[in-house]
Amino acid sequence: MNQAQPTKPLIELRGVTKTYGQGAMAFDALKGIDLTIQAGEFVAIMGPSGSGKSTAMNLLGCLDSPTTGQYVLQDVHVERLTRQQRALLRRHALGFVFQGFNLLSRTSALENVELPLLYRGEPASVRRDKAMQALESVGLAGWETHTSAELSGGQQQRVAIARGIVTHPLVLLADEPTGNLDSSRSQEIMGLLTTLNQTRQITVAMVTHEPDMAAYADRVITFVDGRVVQPTEQPMANPNGMARAGSASCG
Repeated sequence: MNQAQPTKPLIELRGVTKTYGQGAMAFDALKGIDLTIQAGEFVAIMGPSGSGKSTAMNLLGCLDSPTTGQYVLQDVHVERLTRQQRALLRRHALGFVFQGFNLLSRTSALENVELPLLYRGEPASVRRDKAMQALESVGLAGWETHTSAELSGGQQQRVAIARGIVTHPLVLLADEPTGNLDSSRSQEIMGLLTTLNQTRQITVAMVTHEPDMAAYADRVITFVDGRVVQPTEQPMANPNGMARAGSASCG
């Protein structure tokens, strides 16, 4: 009987280090990280301040490159790319959601969501259609013309999520996406991320310092002193009642 072959990870970090400064001033932010993330997985990245989780997120987002080691994203060796090539990869393969929403304050929700498509040079009619679909997918149909000042914090983060997924990225990187929200809106946003992950198979990597938000993920990856602690799966149903099952592992 033929045995099923293991699924190749979407993301793999192999022996990744990141050093800032030189000589006596050198600081090792990452000290040989090995981890994998499978396509369609939802992982939470946690750790105390200075643990290396933010540095790892910058590497995953192609905002920086490793000092040594390999970062492979769907067979692309990111560590070999130039800055311009990394920018192109960000534009076409990655979506971002930030704690502070990062919306243009005097711009409509629709125009904010269109921005990544504008940077890609897509025609106005295509941008509008895709942005409308993205806003509908996050429950904001009918709010297209509202500016940030006319939206609640939860609605602003929904716009930010729509902007993050409008390009159909391989990975959605969420950096403390509930950090500026109250508990009710936080659960709302986490429920939305879970739904997008499960129904649209969007791979989500989320940095958070809140265990109750991390509980929505399939798996928690914990950073301590620039290293990865053995990750744990989420064996229980998550807070919005949908069962989760962890899959990928960390080397």
